Amino acid sequence: MNSGTVGTTARPFDRAGESDLPTLMIGYQQGDKEAVTDLVRRLSPGLLRYFATANTCRQDAEDLLQECWIRIHKSRHTYRPAEPLLPWIFAIAHYTRLDGYRKRRRRESKETLVAAPPEVAVQDAQLSSTGDAVVTDLLEQLPEGQREVILMLKFSDMSLEEVARATSSTVGSIKQKAHRAYAKLRQMLEREGL
Repeated sequence: MNSGTVGTTARPFDRAGESDLPTLMIGYQQGDKEAVTDLVRRLSPGLLRYFATANTCRQDAEDLLQECWIRIHKSRHTYRPAEPLLPWIFAIAHYTRLDGYRKRRRRESKETLVAAPPEVAVQDAQLSSTGDAVVTDLLEQLPEGQREVILMLKFSDMSLEEVARATSSTVGSIKQKAHRAYAKLRQMLEREGL
């Protein structure tokens, strides 16, 4: 087992002392801090093993454990003392794990591994093709937001509407950033005597 993953071959959930868990949960429902601390201390190792899979790093398993305790806290009032506690806890854990899996899948489906970020690759290719190091230096001196707008408008040939959509901004805001960027570039060019 490598150090980045949590093993799933750990011992099964420790059921010794399980009979007083419902009492601790009732104390939790009533706001007893010691009961909460004891419940978390006793249940967390088993829950962490439950969240650990062959493809889950320790950090992800710990994040799921934390999310599970948040959900338990929010729904603690729904626990019925006459019912066994562990099935109630692990039902919440089951849905926490499913939601974590779905979230991870959505994130992975949106991620694409590339050698260089697309913006940098496009900028480098287009700026180097102009052969003008002065333009590159001047653009680097612009604030990030203005530089981004100029690169999208002039080097990527995007419309104002497309830039606004890409930056979650308004067309008016993009026009204002572009105007300020052009004015700043003019000042820099005049200062350089170009």
